[in-house]
Amino acid sequence: MKGIIAAGGEGTRLAPLTTATNKHLLSVYDKPVIYYGIHTLVEAGIDEILIVTNPHHINDYVKLLGSGKDFISINTGHQIQIVYAIQNEPLGIGHNLAMARGFIGNDSCLFHLGDNIFMDNIKPYVDTFNGGARVFLKEVQDPERFGVAEINESGKILSIEEKPKKPKTNYAVTGLYMYDNSVVQKTIGQHKSDRGEYEITSINNLYVKEGTLEGVFLEKEWFDTGTFDSLLDASIFIRNLKNSKDKK
Repeated sequence: MKGIIAAGGEGTRLAPLTTATNKHLLSVYDKPVIYYGIHTLVEAGIDEILIVTNPHHINDYVKLLGSGKDFISINTGHQIQIVYAIQNEPLGIGHNLAMARGFIGNDSCLFHLGDNIFMDNIKPYVDTFNGGARVFLKEVQDPERFGVAEINESGKILSIEEKPKKPKTNYAVTGLYMYDNSVVQKTIGQHKSDRGEYEITSINNLYVKEGTLEGVFLEKEWFDTGTFDSLLDASIFIRNLKNSKDKK
């Protein structure tokens, strides 16, 4: 399975912090946001990662991460491999995934929105993946901010609505998606949404139509660091977690 991290975007909600840098390079306690996404993929057993970013910050990522020398594969004991793709225009998350078609090749993929931080270990879900798609869900108090899933008792998703005014559930679709190789074909022929972007929800809904999109609930903390409050909350959580480990 290949790993893809979407790390572009304008980060306008975090201005002026993002006026001179990419939001995924901001600090969450003692590490840049992007480190947490890479760690999630490496912990899941993924050794090849594509980072999709914009032309303004590609050099910053290469300087920070290089080819992945600071991240060690749990499979080989050697460094993972990080490569890059440049999204010249902010055309949406679905476009990020479309840019990765050549990188995915004949494999399946784990697609991670780089401003999300997950405390769960995703490896058991990678190990048991048999095709179709999986999205990771979390019950939230403000579902209208997210894609919202309607789900049946067996875990199959019946529908996903993007930022609905009247959500059917409180189950937010978080920024982590697992796809089989049919996603390569599904990224072809996408249509822009009303806001002029290619939406990841459109791709997810193709799996919904097939009846092959499964929802999995996260058990531990999840942070979407795209706001000042969530960025601070994540930093405090990581600080407290590290301090508690140091005391043991």
